[in-house]
Amino acid sequence: MRTGRRTRPHSAVRAAAPCDAPRILAHLQHRDSYDDLESVVYPFPIPVAAAAAGPGMPVPIRSRTAPGAPAPIPLTVHGVSGKRRKSSEPSETPQQRGRRKVSAFFKILVILTAACGVLVGGGFYLLRSIKPIEIAPPAPAAGCKMTEAGRKTGLEIEQAANAATIGGVAFAKDLPDHAVVIAYATVWQESKFHNIDFGDRDSVGLFQQRPSQEWGRVDQLMDPVYASGRFYDELADVPGYRDIPVYEAAQAVQRSADGFAYDDHEPKSRGMAKAFTGQEGAALSCWFKKQEAAETDVAGAREEMTRIFGIDPGTLPVADPPATGDPGQAMALWAVANAKDYGLTSVTYGDQRWTAAKGRDGWVRTADVAPEGQILLK
Repeated sequence: MRTGRRTRPHSAVRAAAPCDAPRILAHLQHRDSYDDLESVVYPFPIPVAAAAAGPGMPVPIRSRTAPGAPAPIPLTVHGVSGKRRKSSEPSETPQQRGRRKVSAFFKILVILTAACGVLVGGGFYLLRSIKPIEIAPPAPAAGCKMTEAGRKTGLEIEQAANAATIGGVAFAKDLPDHAVVIAYATVWQESKFHNIDFGDRDSVGLFQQRPSQEWGRVDQLMDPVYASGRFYDELADVPGYRDIPVYEAAQAVQRSADGFAYDDHEPKSRGMAKAFTGQEGAALSCWFKKQEAAETDVAGAREEMTRIFGIDPGTLPVADPPATGDPGQAMALWAVANAKDYGLTSVTYGDQRWTAAKGRDGWVRTADVAPEGQILLK
């Protein structure tokens, strides 16, 4: 026979193990009141003051335990209301829930848009405020620099050597510097001063002359001296070439598909013509690696200058100089442009000297001047 008071569980709630707590709490949320829960014995806490708590308020838990049961674990139930919602209280409709979701979506969208705007604006400010680091490209190991009217133009050694040769042939033919301007404009368009062995159809050389058009043999046209002479000969036969536009004179000689293209090169060709005909003084300086230079051949350089200019450098100055310009200065610039091929280490004209060791520095004044009008090669 059992002793002690036997309690009877509420008719709607049965005694359960601790693991049934979620089911009991769910049941309690649908009770009208919890006034009679003190008469129920459970081995874990259950709410007894839910009726006094407002909706959504934390509900303290008070419990009774069966004799010999372990001490209860305090719990707090949130959201348990001791009162059933009155039927007069309106419930949230699906439309209201939808509007609430849409409102939340737009709020999040506005926040994200504002954050993106701040990030983009900050990035734009940084790009505008931070100056890029300018890194100058390294200077080429070999090259030339031409100065004309205060303007400096970079050239490859091959380009400078061919320009000096084309200008030198004009001295041999006693042509005005305007003929050199026309020749330079033509070569800029045709080959950019590179003596190439290919081109349109059978065109070759600096001027892209064609053997099939009776300009000469391929080996002749690949010789800058011969090719320049053939161009000047044709130019001299063009009526009034000194007075007509440069591109018209060039087209009269070349008979190319687009004669107007020569006009694009006239400005720089005029500057080059002044420099390579000696009218701008020591206007060209070249540099190269010492180990890449040929063996010194001063005699070979003088012989080639005679072939190009039609004047022996040893006979300078000439009594009746050509109309082209200053032959001594032009020869000195030719020697600088071809110093690598002939192994020249210094060129002196007047009181100006160029040295291969300091080619980048250009010409410098020297006390060991050359005889008037002559050039000294070493």
